[in-house]
Amino acid sequence: MATRIRPSSKRCAVIGGSGFLGRHLVEKLLEKGYTVTVFDIRQSYELPGVAFHVGDLCDKQALLTALQDVSLVFHCASPAPASDDRALFQKVNVDGTRIVIQACQERGVQKLVLTSSASVVFEGTDIKDGKEELPYAKKPIDYYTETKIQQEKLVLEACDKDKGFLTVAIRPHGIFGPQDPQLVPILVDTARRGKMKFIIGDGSNLVDFTFVENVVHGHILAAEHLKPDSPLCGKAYHITNDEPVRFWDFMSQVLVGLGYDAPRYHLPYQLVYGIALLLWLVALLLRPLVRIKPTFTPMRVALAGTHHYYSCARAKEDMGYRPPVSLKEGITRTVESYPHLRKGV
Repeated sequence: MATRIRPSSKRCAVIGGSGFLGRHLVEKLLEKGYTVTVFDIRQSYELPGVAFHVGDLCDKQALLTALQDVSLVFHCASPAPASDDRALFQKVNVDGTRIVIQACQERGVQKLVLTSSASVVFEGTDIKDGKEELPYAKKPIDYYTETKIQQEKLVLEACDKDKGFLTVAIRPHGIFGPQDPQLVPILVDTARRGKMKFIIGDGSNLVDFTFVENVVHGHILAAEHLKPDSPLCGKAYHITNDEPVRFWDFMSQVLVGLGYDAPRYHLPYQLVYGIALLLWLVALLLRPLVRIKPTFTPMRVALAGTHHYYSCARAKEDMGYRPPVSLKEGITRTVESYPHLRKGV
């Protein structure tokens, strides 16, 4: 009887490796001596030694091909939270994740690290120093969050020490950094249209923003500490910069760094939230006739006007996590990476 050769622990696959977080993760894994395969719906770059597989997450055969001889899988594929395509969230975050788990199990993958989100416990009200023990949101703030909750449950419940399949979920919050196609470009576009003059609420609300390299560091630490006798098995971990900052101070630092004015006029939080809720309901009612996409959604108002920051104590204790890049340095490096978005350019 032939002996089955276990894949090398340094052979890994990054599902969603063409995205913002995925590319940073791939580059750091290569630095650390891993052999990396990327599976994504598109290929956005080339790197020596990286094998790219272009395919649909719901195509199990394509996944099985990409996961040949792989022992570790990072699953960070997800539509952008700003999307309003409910069917796409369901397909990628839930149906696709279910197929990822099946493909991993069939290929004998030993570890699966999921990129989840700290928003899985957020309902639009204040969270201060939130722990992982907080219950999942009963009323998620959007469909992205609703499907991320389902996704995280699927991955963590699939953990099976007896069968040699270990899983862990990383919950980052407010990822930013060079090459980010979302936060900074959207912020600058809003400023250029003259819509970044107002602060929602009194401006005192603290939020976690996490530099992308710190998120990558948390993923790799989790993978390397994920063993049958470790506390990581089937658990979720918050990964942040561990430096809560006033939401509007962070936005102002990025804007001013790029030459734009910081917002300075205050609007009452409850008033803005009420207007956003009304506009959202109107858009929902009119959807069969006309498609309206309000700029201010209840989710965006809640994210901008409430406290939501999380404890990294569990990650510190169980895997020795410490953010390598400070918030100040992360903002500086991010601003410097967008010379083309400076005012006047």
